[in-house]
Amino acid sequence: MCSNHATVRGLLHELPAEGPFVLVDNEASPEHLSRSTTEAVDHLLVVAEPYFKSLETARRYSIMATELGITQVSVVANKVRDPNDMAAIDEFCETNDMKLIGEIPFDEMLGSAERAGTAPVDFDDTAPSVRAITDLVDQVLATTVVRSRR
Repeated sequence: MCSNHATVRGLLHELPAEGPFVLVDNEASPEHLSRSTTEAVDHLLVVAEPYFKSLETARRYSIMATELGITQVSVVANKVRDPNDMAAIDEFCETNDMKLIGEIPFDEMLGSAERAGTAPVDFDDTAPSVRAITDLVDQVLATTVVRSRR
């Protein structure tokens, strides 16, 4: 295992179960799962866009996470433009026994915030995407079951 993954894996294993929540934003790659870097996380959110390749990737990541022993794996629908996008993601998740936990709408503001070098919440805290992310955070905090560390 490369030293970066070993370091993050060790750190995640050392976090106290009673401590505050820690959010780890992994790269869009299966490497953190295949190297067991994230095996100590309590809740893995898999982001899926309304396209077959993205949905199929989310399905594969969900399977890998479950095989790794992560008991709470949820899907977040991202860049949802209309009800048809949401229906496609919802149907795929239902068909593949994946738990859909939230939806982030497509929002031009995110690109504007990125170009400005500003966090979206600081750029426009009333934007639909920011409100959806805030709601998602509240839901994750309220529903995540913290397990004892291995």
